[in-house]
Amino acid sequence: MTKADKSAEKVEKAVEQVGQAVGQAVDDIGSYIRSQRESAQVSLRQLAKVTGVSNPYLSQVERGLRKPSAEILQQIAKGLRISAEALYVKAGILDERPASAVTDAVLADPLLTERQKQVLLDIYQSFRRESDVAVAPAADTVTTEEQGK
Repeated sequence: MTKADKSAEKVEKAVEQVGQAVGQAVDDIGSYIRSQRESAQVSLRQLAKVTGVSNPYLSQVERGLRKPSAEILQQIAKGLRISAEALYVKAGILDERPASAVTDAVLADPLLTERQKQVLLDIYQSFRRESDVAVAPAADTVTTEEQGK
């Protein structure tokens, strides 16, 4: 076997692994959407009506036959009142952020439903974003004042 043949074989294996990973992500996002829909006690028809996404398409997504776009995921997230970011991560569109101690604690709590966990994490993240915005202008002010001295 030549070097070119070995390289081609490695590339084929890598492509196959990527294909399997994408297939797994599609299955995972579909089952995740189904579990969120069921925990919200929303029928497939109700979700289709709220999101504007057809019932057959949603069914195919849930069964892992279709990979939804970011726009479709956002509509589904709104319809289920869950974080679009969580769906993006499950679909492999976004990389998962490093977890904090608070995130770990919420996710590990067995008494909370998935929906409750997501709502808590969304609220926590919104407070964190507000704090980041408030801290950034204060840091700019200090730097500007120090430069004026």
